Amino acid sequence: MDIRKIKKLIELVEESGIAELEISEGEESVRISRHGTAAPAPVHYAAAPVAAPAPVAAPVADAPAAEAPAAAVPAGHQVLSPMVGTFYRSPSPDAKSFVEVGQNVNA
Repeated sequence: MDIRKIKKLIELVEESGIAELEISEGEESVRISRHGTAAPAPVHYAAAPVAAPAPVAAPVADAPAAEAPAAAVPAGHQVLSPMVGTFYRSPSPDAKSFVEVGQNVNA
């Protein structure tokens, strides 16, 4: 590629304000980029609204402290999915559901 063409391309990049230009002619290619010359535009974020604190109830003096029950173990058989967060109610959108809410299932 001719040096005069490259100089002209550099001038065009500077005048136009584009950040990067890549030109290919046959097997030759030139990439012109302007890194660091233009400051990035500042990004302004709106402040998140602050919620008022919830009122705190006074503790009841004569109530005995209740102990937290141990984690309850679910009854029955758990079916674990190989894909987290994926649930298929039916084999296809138009097909009947595998199971309805409240229906008992044997595994």
